[in-house]
Amino acid sequence: MGHRMGCTMHDAEHSTEQNEEQDSGTAENPLPESQLLVAELEAQKKAFAELSDQLLRLAADYENFKKRSARERETLISLANERFAIDILEVVDNFERALKTDDTHLREGILQIRQLLNAQLLRNGITPLDAQKKQFNPAEQEAIAHVTSKEPAGTVIDEVSRGYRMHDKVIRYAKVVVSKGNQKDQEV
Repeated sequence: MGHRMGCTMHDAEHSTEQNEEQDSGTAENPLPESQLLVAELEAQKKAFAELSDQLLRLAADYENFKKRSARERETLISLANERFAIDILEVVDNFERALKTDDTHLREGILQIRQLLNAQLLRNGITPLDAQKKQFNPAEQEAIAHVTSKEPAGTVIDEVSRGYRMHDKVIRYAKVVVSKGNQKDQEV
């Protein structure tokens, strides 16, 4: 029986060791789980850093795009202005030639220069607004005076400064004198 008891003690010791191993195994399970959480957190931090870096690069690319677009727009405007200036300089040259001629040919030279200037303006999409003897149109004209005349009320009777349109947009309103109508007609 002694032997049996020794065996039992041995079995009990063995059983206690197994329980301790199971207990320590249970205690070991949270340790690997926390290591997994730490590893997952590190992976998320790395992914966040990569996304932040990507966002910063995209923001920098967008800023560079805006700057490049602004420079290109300025260049296009500059080239358009340069082309228009070259066209106008032809007119200036002709004015200088006209001033060198005698008075008999001056009017003819000025008329030719005006035709050249109108052609240059037209080539650049700039056309004059026709206001004379037409009904007053506030979308194209600015009335600077109202006077009595034989023309019906609201009719443009004089154009002090011609208006111009560039393509479909009015770039300068015509300054006009508008008829009030005939005072005698209004009194009757």
